[in-house]
Amino acid sequence: MQNLPVPLDRRVWLECQALRSNGYNVSVICPKGPGDPAHEVIDGVHIHKYRPAREARGLAGFALEFAYSWLCTAFLSVRVARSLPFRVIQACNPPDTYWLLALLWRPAGVAFVFDHHDLNPELFISRFGTPTSAVQRAEFVLLSLLEKLTHRTADRVISTNESYRQIAIRRGRVDPGHVTVVRSGPDTRGMRPRYPRRPRPADAVELVYLGIMGPQDCVENVLHVMVELVHRRGRTDVHATLMGFGDSLEKLKKMAHRLDLDDWVTFTGRADRPMIAEQLSRADIGLCPDLKTPLNDLSTMNKTMEYMAFALPSVSFDLTETMVSGGDAILVVPSGDLSAFVEAVEKLVVDRDLRLSLARKARSRVVEELDWRPQAAAYVGVYDSLLGIDRPEGVVQRHLPPRTEDEWGNPLVPLDDEDELDRFILERR
Repeated sequence: MQNLPVPLDRRVWLECQALRSNGYNVSVICPKGPGDPAHEVIDGVHIHKYRPAREARGLAGFALEFAYSWLCTAFLSVRVARSLPFRVIQACNPPDTYWLLALLWRPAGVAFVFDHHDLNPELFISRFGTPTSAVQRAEFVLLSLLEKLTHRTADRVISTNESYRQIAIRRGRVDPGHVTVVRSGPDTRGMRPRYPRRPRPADAVELVYLGIMGPQDCVENVLHVMVELVHRRGRTDVHATLMGFGDSLEKLKKMAHRLDLDDWVTFTGRADRPMIAEQLSRADIGLCPDLKTPLNDLSTMNKTMEYMAFALPSVSFDLTETMVSGGDAILVVPSGDLSAFVEAVEKLVVDRDLRLSLARKARSRVVEELDWRPQAAAYVGVYDSLLGIDRPEGVVQRHLPPRTEDEWGNPLVPLDDEDELDRFILERR
């Protein structure tokens, strides 16, 4: 993988843990995060890391980044094979380039599993619009070809939702029996509210955004919402925390300053697991500012389910897969209608009963319908099927003993105490 280090990438880390719990040896190759060692072993998973490429700019920059990351991964794959030989390579995207590495290992009897995270042709359109120039058309054709080669090379394809599965079948020409949906649901036993160390002020309402900050993520809409709430409606009791990084982060910071939002908007930059747990526990309302684009409409937004795991109501535009995830636990408005988005946010700010009702629905839905555990069974089943492993007793789920504190020593909110849970949702302290 090229985009995020492990274990910061929640989906990949849950996959690693599911395989380890079922007897598989697992090695991961990924870029380093700040301060990360070149090699470490966490919960039995061997993690090999390379220095990430510099931030890409323009076509040449992206090509250089992809080539550098591919070569680092190829080199480390040889090192892994010497210490812990493998029978399967799994790659996630973007970019769609690791099919070639899979082909190079195929003569050694190594199978290829493609974990489909992004629709790169749709990502291109969402960022740059419909190709018009000869260069843009060539770039789009190349991305489509790389996606096709990835699907054609894969022995099995894992799709994050049914929309992606249908694309793998129709566009990628993958045998439907070789495509399995594994949603990016959180493990709600560990991803749950805890009492924050730094609660938000008692007379304030905290909004939160969690995710990548690229042009396709439309995070600027959060700033437009804050301008309306703070400067036009006088809601100086509202604050927004934006967690994440990406190509647009510095531009967003400058935009917030220009809009006189420095006192009402905080950018955290790259967010690790303790920060995410802290901020989602102290927040009142989650924000999903992504507009309906060919990519966003069909993609499962992890942040929606992470908000739900922490008993947060949220507001979203009417994206197909976001509505599948959120059901009746989120407020949905027409894509691009910022006035309606602001109205929905303010409605949650002033209506405590609605906030409580949606928060309880969100937590119940993510536990009962979106939890990682059934997804883990489907995921391990892909490997078992590929390698001819039969499990008469079924897939083993990772054991998490009951606990009253999280792994960083913060006391957990008792979810079985309904009165206390209701109080916490409204006060977040």
